[in-house]
Amino acid sequence: MVEDPPLLVVKRSFPRHAPDRLTRLKGAQSGHVVDAMDGRGALDPAIKPVDPLRASFIGTAVTVETGPSDNLAILGALSVAKPGDVIVSASDGFLQTAVVGDIVCSLAKNAGLAGIVLDGMARDSEGIVGVGLPVFSRGITPNSCVKSGPGRIGVPIVAGGVAIRSGDVLFADRDGVVVIPHAELDGVIARVERIRKVEAEILAKVAKGMTQLDKIAELMTSDKVKYID
Repeated sequence: MVEDPPLLVVKRSFPRHAPDRLTRLKGAQSGHVVDAMDGRGALDPAIKPVDPLRASFIGTAVTVETGPSDNLAILGALSVAKPGDVIVSASDGFLQTAVVGDIVCSLAKNAGLAGIVLDGMARDSEGIVGVGLPVFSRGITPNSCVKSGPGRIGVPIVAGGVAIRSGDVLFADRDGVVVIPHAELDGVIARVERIRKVEAEILAKVAKGMTQLDKIAELMTSDKVKYID
């Protein structure tokens, strides 16, 4: 480069949904949310909770793009994020050093964040569990990173194979993290409510002894199945 880039590029303004709209998803499962988006939206399954006992949140994404082995942008994002937000970071797929540990998680909890999601590594797992903030990462390594930059905050990223913009809604539980695009939230909420109702009806039938879904039973007796015995 002819000139060094700025240490941080920050987009501070982006749309957020009111908290009461997010709470309409409370009690759902990540599978319900994915089904409401036609079977897609979950991050790479390698991104899992550091503490499976504290893995649930619903929050607004604050996107972060860091360089390999650098977390300056994550620290900077703490000044942009608001209570209920979730910092989600892409680290160029670098897995040799951690970009978040128990100190960063403690700062995030003090700021009222709902969680942290890393397409990268974490460290200090015992300390993170003690902090009590839901944290998702690709794994744990004691190796530490630097705070040098450059990095970007609030810009579109791809993390865990999914495009994410600040203002999107992140839904997480033990199974993983799902991204709901900002503009699709109301439609997803409506579909989740219908999905939960239908699933509850099916589970009630299963509890009474049902052994096969009605649609499969119908298929198995139709001319769309050829028996050869």
